[in-house]
Amino acid sequence: MRDLNLKATEYFEAVARLGSVTKAAAELGVTPSAVSQQLTLLETQLGVKLFRREKRRLNLTIDGDRLFQTTTQAFGAIRNARSAITRQRDLRNLIIRVSPSFGVRWLGPRVGGFASQNPDWNIRIDASPDFSSFETETVDLDLRYGLGTWSGLTVNPVMHDLVLPLCSPAYLEQLQAMSPDPVEQLAGARLIDSVKTLFRWDLWLAANRVVLPDLTYPFRFDRSSMSIEMAKQGGGIALDSVTLCLGELERGELVPFSTAFEVIEFPAYWFVCPPRHLNRRIVKRFSDWLTEACGAHDNAARAHLTANGCRFRPSAHTELIDVRPWDL
Repeated sequence: MRDLNLKATEYFEAVARLGSVTKAAAELGVTPSAVSQQLTLLETQLGVKLFRREKRRLNLTIDGDRLFQTTTQAFGAIRNARSAITRQRDLRNLIIRVSPSFGVRWLGPRVGGFASQNPDWNIRIDASPDFSSFETETVDLDLRYGLGTWSGLTVNPVMHDLVLPLCSPAYLEQLQAMSPDPVEQLAGARLIDSVKTLFRWDLWLAANRVVLPDLTYPFRFDRSSMSIEMAKQGGGIALDSVTLCLGELERGELVPFSTAFEVIEFPAYWFVCPPRHLNRRIVKRFSDWLTEACGAHDNAARAHLTANGCRFRPSAHTELIDVRPWDL
């Protein structure tokens, strides 16, 4: 085999199969002269004629036909194996649908770690407020925000929402200069409304027995990421989840508005897929990785809030409003 000119043999097989040097050159992506040169080399190496030209057609000699029958089977098997490998490679995809803010603020900065542990897999993330229709769409799993009430699917909680009013340190100073009473501060504050969260200002105010004479929202956003950014820039107080802005809290860009109010906590982020999808090795791997990563993040968020004097209060689902589509 070391003496066999594999390139020349490949060129010969293409010419014999297609019946034309020009067609073989086009398939191989080379010039016709390069093909002719390789044919001459192969005939010289074997010491026989492989083709005879008759009326501008190339016909195989007996030796050429014997070689062609063997090589075309061999190269055909190689092409089939290559196609199978390519198809398998194309199937090595993990397709995830995730709510936009959670995808941008939490999953995006971390999924590279999972990818580095699974370098042979392609990962596609579809950030959308709409849940997947697993029977009609090619999606492996959803990372959903909601109450977890989706029948017929595997639904595993992965992270809690830790909700409290947040603002920039500079804005908090402005409010504290108005009054030492946090309720009076709220009455004079610009409230930022995240319109698709499970726990909005009206629920929070009622849960804390706070009555504001004129509840208005100078800013309303359908993305938590926008509400958080507005609060970070000093635009007002956002009632949102530490899950999505722990980095800003750790860097001091956001602070709890007041430790007089408890942090509302409830399971809000879920791993969701049809039970059969867990039979895919990559889906199970991602589920295990996600559970560990979310657990570490949740512990870090609680530790930070506790260190800053915050207390926690679990919230029952009956206090929440579940409206589709969620977009956290």
